[in-house]
Amino acid sequence: MTELKLGTLARAGFTDLSAAKANLLKLAAATGGDAPALLEILAVAADPDSALDASLLLAQQHPEIATALTAEQWRNFALLSGASAALTEFYQRHPAKLGPLLQAGGAIHTPAQYREALLDAVRATDGKYTVAQPGWVQLRVAYREQLAALMLWDLATAVSQQRTPKHLEQVAAALAALADAALEAALAVARTTLVAGLSPGLPVPAADAAQVPLAIIAMGKCGAQELNVVSDVDVLFITRPVTAAADESHRDPGLDGDRLLRAATRLASETMRAIHDPAAEPPLWEIDPNLRPEGKNGPLVRTLQSYLSYYQRWAETWEFQALLKARAAAGDLALGAEFIAAITPAVWDSRNRPDFVGNVQRMRERVTEHLDPADVEHQIKLGPGGLRDIEFSVQLLQLVHGAHDLSLRTAATLPALQALSDHGYIARTDAEELAEAYVTLRLFEHRLQLRDLRRTALMPRDEEDLRVLARSTGYRSAQDLTGAWEHIKRRVRSLHLKIFYAPLLSAVAALPLNELTLTNDAAADRLRSIGFKDPAGALRHLKALTAGSRRSAQIQRTLLPVFIQWLADGADPDGGLLAFRRISEANGANPWYLRLLRDGAEAAERLMRVLSGSRYAAELLEQLPEAVAWLEENHKLQPAEYTHLQGEMAAVASRRDTLAAAATALRQIHKREVLRLALGQLSGVNDAAAVARGLDAAHTALLEVLLQEIQKRDERTAQLDFALIAMGRFGGGELGFASDLDLLAVYRAPADITDASRIAIHTITQLRQLAVDPFSGVELDFDLRPEGKNGALVRTLEGYRAYYEKWSLTWEAQALLRARFIAGDTVLGAEFMQLADAVRYPSSFTAQQQREVRLLKARMESERLPQGVQPQRHLKLGPGGVSDTEWLVQLLQLQHAHSVPELKTQQTLTALAKLRQRQIISALAEATLAHSWILASQLRSAQKLWSGRNSDVLPADRDDLDGIGRILGRKADTTTELEAEWFAAARKSRRIFEELFYDETTAF
Repeated sequence: MTELKLGTLARAGFTDLSAAKANLLKLAAATGGDAPALLEILAVAADPDSALDASLLLAQQHPEIATALTAEQWRNFALLSGASAALTEFYQRHPAKLGPLLQAGGAIHTPAQYREALLDAVRATDGKYTVAQPGWVQLRVAYREQLAALMLWDLATAVSQQRTPKHLEQVAAALAALADAALEAALAVARTTLVAGLSPGLPVPAADAAQVPLAIIAMGKCGAQELNVVSDVDVLFITRPVTAAADESHRDPGLDGDRLLRAATRLASETMRAIHDPAAEPPLWEIDPNLRPEGKNGPLVRTLQSYLSYYQRWAETWEFQALLKARAAAGDLALGAEFIAAITPAVWDSRNRPDFVGNVQRMRERVTEHLDPADVEHQIKLGPGGLRDIEFSVQLLQLVHGAHDLSLRTAATLPALQALSDHGYIARTDAEELAEAYVTLRLFEHRLQLRDLRRTALMPRDEEDLRVLARSTGYRSAQDLTGAWEHIKRRVRSLHLKIFYAPLLSAVAALPLNELTLTNDAAADRLRSIGFKDPAGALRHLKALTAGSRRSAQIQRTLLPVFIQWLADGADPDGGLLAFRRISEANGANPWYLRLLRDGAEAAERLMRVLSGSRYAAELLEQLPEAVAWLEENHKLQPAEYTHLQGEMAAVASRRDTLAAAATALRQIHKREVLRLALGQLSGVNDAAAVARGLDAAHTALLEVLLQEIQKRDERTAQLDFALIAMGRFGGGELGFASDLDLLAVYRAPADITDASRIAIHTITQLRQLAVDPFSGVELDFDLRPEGKNGALVRTLEGYRAYYEKWSLTWEAQALLRARFIAGDTVLGAEFMQLADAVRYPSSFTAQQQREVRLLKARMESERLPQGVQPQRHLKLGPGGVSDTEWLVQLLQLQHAHSVPELKTQQTLTALAKLRQRQIISALAEATLAHSWILASQLRSAQKLWSGRNSDVLPADRDDLDGIGRILGRKADTTTELEAEWFAAARKSRRIFEELFYDETTAF
């Protein structure tokens, strides 16, 4: 005989190596077998030490059985005894039953076979059912025989099919069928016991016990046919009146009222006792009837009508969730089926209950709150990332969407998860991950419960118990097991939070069922009633989005009813739906797009608000549809830093072969950033200051890199130095979406270049042409240059100096107050700014110059206001408009900046604040002027976002005012209030402006 080495024993899974070696030798001697061969057999056990102990005990106590076993039968015994001490003990109590099990091997049967086997077990020799405790024992023994065969089949099959959904579904369904059979057999024993009057407690007439109908409805895991090895079996008991016989001589008035309920309750109680009361053979599991109406305080048995009345009037949301898994399991199956048919509509209508989704979410949270804190991290079932997270996620999705999608009306978790994935309610990858996690967690639960046939869902804390569980579930070590479990918990919890708390669930649940059907006859009327002006066109878009059997169409059919309502909440639902169709078609091949719409925390709702509230953003999104992904995360909507953009643009341009290609790529990046800022403002992420900062960075980076590329690709241009000077709001860093990009250009050339002026003009002309992008609002305006449109497009520094010294008008000094170097040669830019300072901050500003400024302002108001426009509606040139504040500030800067250095700023609001601090203007004046300037700026920018067009005129159209107002955070249909707000702000601002700007006696 080969010597048994301790290392070999250790590799086989034994822990007590010396004892294992000794016992193996004893077992070989007792059975006449070979110790190494026995070692190989025992190595398949989850706990080889326990399997060896059980084998040796069998050989010692029942040698006639042990010596007759084949190698395959020993393997079966090792599998079973190494996984379940409780079933080993069962066969120690009933050794005669072990041989047939091991000879036949494991087996899984049909529900009918289980039912027949257990009913046969409780039948007496006369064909009637056995009464009271003898019947209980026979039932429990037969149940455990079937359970042992099933578990042996499970253990043997799992070796080659570890952790597969199909295997779990087969085992769980068989366990549920076995529980059904046990309930049926227990009911038969109970009825016979009551008829014979052998049950303790108040007796019931034998006739009543014999004829009272009782349906047993399985709930929970048993109802869903996904039962654990050991679990409470949740049930409801239902009865109904028995009418009297038609024979007039039969005086029995029938079984009804208290008499009916008393008989049915005694029958239900006796059925429960047969399963879980103490007896010679231990109880099977607990029957739990506490899901019944009113729980523990409610009657154990009700009539069908009583149940229906309760669910109609008093039931809470969680009770309908529980009924999702209800199934007629035993007893009067016709009555049970009638109950299921009657209650099913109420289950799927429960989504319409107030705060339905919130109630389900809070129910899940309460489950965790009631756990012992010491057990939370060890809970496979109830803890965060456990089975309940998966089950609640699946059930909530079913209840929300199952009202209109019959494919989701399945009780078991895995089929429901598959249906949710197939029909687009959950991402395929998410569903696969949850299914794999569910199977693994259920396997953990099964193996833990099988060991002692005890209900538990706690991961062991003991290292040895973890090792055994690892071996029984296919992991190499306890460390591998715990590592996998921790990973599963993290992923399940993450997916649960994403799915379970998705805002779309609440939105879908809040919609009436008829609104989830977009093709019904009343769809056009419905669309018109919620704000669509062209319902026929809207229906065409909806049909295009939902046509066919593609997964995208399935998902759109689910989402669009909610999206339509969100679009209708905006100012332009028709335009929003058209834009959504175009964006969906553009993103149709991108799997992330549908996932984002379905699962994004806020992205879908944000998208609908953007599309129905901003034609400008919608048009940009149609060109950059992938930008929809930014709506999912706030940080992606925030402005990019200049250095980052400049670096990206330079890198992208360097990879383009031609200047035109480089310019196209640069404009695309620029457009992307403008869209980012627009989405950020419309989503409430970016305020006006962030938008101004982001626009400044995007415009500046575009001009800087574009100028570099022009010079890099043209040798003659490269010999010149250029500097770009931002003017107006660009120079002040106060840009909005409707702002012009005012610029000056300055150049310097070596003395030996004779045609430098022509080269410079060509360069700036190229820059002007290549930068133009009407979609993102880029058009360079050089009209503030010396001599305006009639002057040279670009000058040398000396040319500017000569002009400003000899010919400059007061308004040009005023314009330079907002000049700022932004791109090109830094030395040249600094020199120009030094020149500008001498012009814009004069040491003296005469009364004549003041009059020139005032006259020019008055002339501008009279000549530049467009004909036919009401002056008070003009946000820039009208009374109290942007120019009033800016001209007043600039006049004061021209007067005081030389002696008050803090006034040397390009920013209007900063200058206002400094003027107030130096008591040049009052606090009231500052607040009033700043308010009107900010409001006018916001209105201009909002108008660009709303309409996609630049306009300085506050529209009179109510729809336009509504759209602008919503962008500014005003409530819908408050157009009159918006007008009134502007008119009031403008009047107050104009009054202060006139007092300070035109009054010759005003002391500046």
